[in-house]
Amino acid sequence: MDQPAIAVSDIRFAYGETRAVNGISFEVQPGEVFGFLGPNGAGKSTTVKILTGMLVPAGGAVTMLGKDVRKNRTRIHERMGVCFEEKNLYLEMTARENLEFFARLFGIRRYDAAAALRRVGLSERQDDRVKRFSKGMRQRLMVARALVNTPDLLFLDEPTDGLDPVSARSIRAIVEEEAARGAAVVLTTHDMSEADRLSDRVAFINEGLIVATDTPENLKLEHGRRSVRVRLRSEDGVEERVVGLDGPEAGELLKSVADDPRLITIHTEEATLEDIFVKLTGRGLV
Repeated sequence: MDQPAIAVSDIRFAYGETRAVNGISFEVQPGEVFGFLGPNGAGKSTTVKILTGMLVPAGGAVTMLGKDVRKNRTRIHERMGVCFEEKNLYLEMTARENLEFFARLFGIRRYDAAAALRRVGLSERQDDRVKRFSKGMRQRLMVARALVNTPDLLFLDEPTDGLDPVSARSIRAIVEEEAARGAAVVLTTHDMSEADRLSDRVAFINEGLIVATDTPENLKLEHGRRSVRVRLRSEDGVEERVVGLDGPEAGELLKSVADDPRLITIHTEEATLEDIFVKLTGRGLV
């Protein structure tokens, strides 16, 4: 396996007497979308602040791109893109000026802001001041800004929050393109369906600890129950049944359902990531 883009070993951090991160370890490979999932207060934001250099851990080690973060902070930041939930844009500047300003900070002389804004669906508003932008438009601009330096490390906090379905789909496509290019993407969210769509692997964090790490599919298979939901016509309207797929008689049960002339629909029914999170932690995401 290639050298991980991010390697976290036993990091810890506390706010006073409150342990926000209590000894967690994980790795993210180049080209991987790693979903870091948990409710507010679980420790995911603190972890990301440690990774992006905003906080210094009380213990443990973080290596990114093969370098110790504490000794190579500037060099790592040059290869990092971040899109936080808080919109820290320059409101009096235009969208184009925001991107060109950040390009200059990275020492990029020939930066095509128009192409970047076209990619996030803002080309027609490139010369409008950001103070006139809606929440969703600012979010798309934040994503464009995170990609200014073609980062090898990309941190996205709720990247589709506040977006309409079409814009959200385009941002997901961009995330997938960046991973295909080779960037290691860390996606922090409490939206389990979003994480399921985008993530190659996910980590559940709760009360400062990682309680599970695996692919979404493996987590569903390990902790969920395989079944199908069947809808049949009945004298009273519609009857619903759930047929389990793991028992020795599952095949015969499914065949009898499929042959039933009253059959309306049959759908697979699997556990969601949120179901599994609740099962493992005993708490929901809100």
